[in-house]
Amino acid sequence: MRRLFLAVLLAATAPVAALAQTPKDQLMTAPAGARHYTISSTAGKHGDVWSWTLPDGRIAYRMSMSLRGWVTESDQVTTLDAQKRPVAIAIRGFTDAGGADEQFSVDANGIGRWKTSVDAGSAPIAGKRYNSYGGPWLAGEKDVEALVAAGPAGIDLLPTGHASLTIGKSVQIDGPAGKKTVKLAFITGYGFSPSPVWLDENDRFFGNAGGISLLPEGYEAAGPKLKEIQEQATADMTRDIAHRFLSPANRTPTLIDNVLLFDSVAGTYLPNRAVLIADGKVVSVGAAGSVKAPAGATVVDGRGKTLLPGLWDAHQHVGDDWNLLQNLATGMTNYRSPGTLIDEAESILKRRAAGDLLAPDGRISVIIDRKDPLAAQGALTVSSEAEAIEAVRKVKAAGMWGVKFYTSMNPAWIAPAAAEAHKLGLWVHGHVPAGMRPLDAVRAGYDEVTHINFIMMQAMPQSVVDKANTAARLEGPARYGKDVDLDSPELKAFYADLARRGTVIDPTLTVWEPLMTSDGTAMPPEYAPFAEVAPPSVARGWKVSGYPLSEGLTREDYRKSFRKMVDLVGRLHKAGVRIVAGTDGYGLELVRELELYQQAGLTNAEALQTATIIPARITGMDGVAGSIAPGKNADIILVDGDVSKDITRLRQVELVFLDGYRLKGAELRSASGLSGMPK
Repeated sequence: MRRLFLAVLLAATAPVAALAQTPKDQLMTAPAGARHYTISSTAGKHGDVWSWTLPDGRIAYRMSMSLRGWVTESDQVTTLDAQKRPVAIAIRGFTDAGGADEQFSVDANGIGRWKTSVDAGSAPIAGKRYNSYGGPWLAGEKDVEALVAAGPAGIDLLPTGHASLTIGKSVQIDGPAGKKTVKLAFITGYGFSPSPVWLDENDRFFGNAGGISLLPEGYEAAGPKLKEIQEQATADMTRDIAHRFLSPANRTPTLIDNVLLFDSVAGTYLPNRAVLIADGKVVSVGAAGSVKAPAGATVVDGRGKTLLPGLWDAHQHVGDDWNLLQNLATGMTNYRSPGTLIDEAESILKRRAAGDLLAPDGRISVIIDRKDPLAAQGALTVSSEAEAIEAVRKVKAAGMWGVKFYTSMNPAWIAPAAAEAHKLGLWVHGHVPAGMRPLDAVRAGYDEVTHINFIMMQAMPQSVVDKANTAARLEGPARYGKDVDLDSPELKAFYADLARRGTVIDPTLTVWEPLMTSDGTAMPPEYAPFAEVAPPSVARGWKVSGYPLSEGLTREDYRKSFRKMVDLVGRLHKAGVRIVAGTDGYGLELVRELELYQQAGLTNAEALQTATIIPARITGMDGVAGSIAPGKNADIILVDGDVSKDITRLRQVELVFLDGYRLKGAELRSASGLSGMPK
């Protein structure tokens, strides 16, 4: 859902009660002449970060950002010692994931002590460097400078971990003062994969480029160029990995015998089955021992294991090569991306087809939103009905699968734009624009509504509906959801109408669970199974203190509202509304999404169908994917354990068959930044 600058760092060491968050009016104000960076995307500017030196020599930062209504307001004061290491850090403010207040200090005995909204601890500083859990993004510049100074040896991190930086090519960009030379570098140790960062001609931090860029004021126009360069460098790295896995030796025939097979079409598990794979296809399926392996075939003993169609993530914003590789490692052979830039989508599809990118097979939509300060980053932004229709045509001309309308769209433009999309054979889905309820959007032409909070909008006060392009799209359901009668005549009629129209719902419950239920004392269940095999920085960042509470409400109130969201999925399913499983995250959250569907009342098999045959049917790919049958593509996973008894066994991926290539789960995990099998 969001990728922060240098992410959030380092593993948690101990639970701690959340610090009180500092309100905006108590944060510092940047003085005139402060260094000024902006946060921007192709949709426009989203925020600002300033830095200045205080009279006593300490370094101050102030960040203010509203990203599609999700607000961050924070400041930071850092004290550096003679070696330019932080010996005191004070962070205040709030983010959409909870309070930002954080403290770090080093005492006279060289002991570093820290306290954040999710952890607290102490340890000898020795030669290590503390990196904050959060704070204004620009403050990470001091960590970058330290990594440059450390050279190839890198730096040991506190509380744990190690990071290093490698400097690559130099390029020239245009800016307020003319041409400027910047250098591409990659940092390892903070995330699953090497993270790009840009340095200036003196090897100091210059900025970050990407879907969201952090660049000096006046250099915003250089963001797309820098993004393109770093993506090509990443493509070069991942190409070599793809060639290693997609070798002829991994595409020889394979027989899996004596295995429990999930029949996604019938929604049943079949014991003691045999499946033969050859030339990228399923050749035959029969009783155990009845299928003969051809000469040179690899024979896999499937006893104690489950064979399933490869999983789908129906809400995966693709664009990162490393993340696509990790999706494969966790059993995903297909995806739908409800919002990828056209050039990124074209690159992914082209390189995958050429065998230069190891990735699931996908169907991609493009976001269309009205030009507005709250427009979605990465959207095609429009200012009229005519421009909305033309944007739809542009999406079709690029060969994409669908269009996704967003929350700032003028409701009056939806019906004509959706009609054009359907005329061109495109799928129509998205957020519900402010001022509309989900049934209004469906009647205007939506084939699918994304996110369960927008379905909950059917029962929200008009004041919430009118501000759905702000944080009200979560805050409203969080406040009022607990009191919604899911069995009211009005909502029952709503469910029936959706079912009659064939509307699809993409709930993404795992987006809202951590925000609404977490208090910082435990790892969210989406990520707990991966905590021990993820980089420490990633694992620490998964712990959040939860979305800031509205006045007069408690965390338990938010939890009750989330439980209503889960129950709402059950009501929709019972009424005959099709559900597809999506995460809007890493993709690691997919199995938890299915667990929540079971909590909502779906059976094990019904939950698994939402991530196999149902998305295949929706995308028109059920003739080649979504189930295991002769003639279909060999996009299949083998997992350890009996999934019929425990759906969480889906995380125990042993083999992934992608276009018939036999890929070892352990090797995929290692290549994608996971150090072992998740729990």
